[in-house]
Amino acid sequence: MRSPQSVEALESLGRVRLSRTFFMRDFLYSEISNFYGVPNIPDNPDLAIQNGKHLCEELLEPLQATFGRIAIRSAYRSPTVNALGNEKGHNCGSNESNAAAHIWDCPDKNGKYGAMACVVVPWFLERYEAGTDWRAMAYWVHNHLSYSQLQFFPRLCAFNIGWHEEPQRIIHSYVEPKGTLLRGTLPNPEFASYYQGFPSLARGA
Repeated sequence: MRSPQSVEALESLGRVRLSRTFFMRDFLYSEISNFYGVPNIPDNPDLAIQNGKHLCEELLEPLQATFGRIAIRSAYRSPTVNALGNEKGHNCGSNESNAAAHIWDCPDKNGKYGAMACVVVPWFLERYEAGTDWRAMAYWVHNHLSYSQLQFFPRLCAFNIGWHEEPQRIIHSYVEPKGTLLRGTLPNPEFASYYQGFPSLARGA
């Protein structure tokens, strides 16, 4: 598929189904794109679709099946949009650091692909606002899903969740306690004490 050059072509891209409940259109919204009038369109839609399917099927669908609807805060970014966000100081890393992450259709420096989305889980947000430690969700994901990266943020307890061909299993947080929680660690049943009362993993229909 060519990068869309018309409204009709962009609509067709948006209709591509990435998983049971997610479509490509769900991941193209960008405040940076809207504010600065720069289209957030993949240069290589086929790669974006291929990697986005892994993200949705392996990570987002199980999250949603388990906890109910999840909200997408930020997902796919074109290299142009991401570079602009980095230049303007809008909490976007460099294009190099976002390749195989928010930039779904560009490989990382090792030639590997990935995809990332920033999400909010309303079910957990209610508990977080009532005092539940953010690490409860971090450890739940760590023990149940084949993620590559998790990054937690204070507002809404939003977190980046990334799929990658070679998962690194890194958890980092900007919420206290800040810093790297885990790096390359295998699932550990001892972490379950953090998320007692959480629902069991559901894969969905």
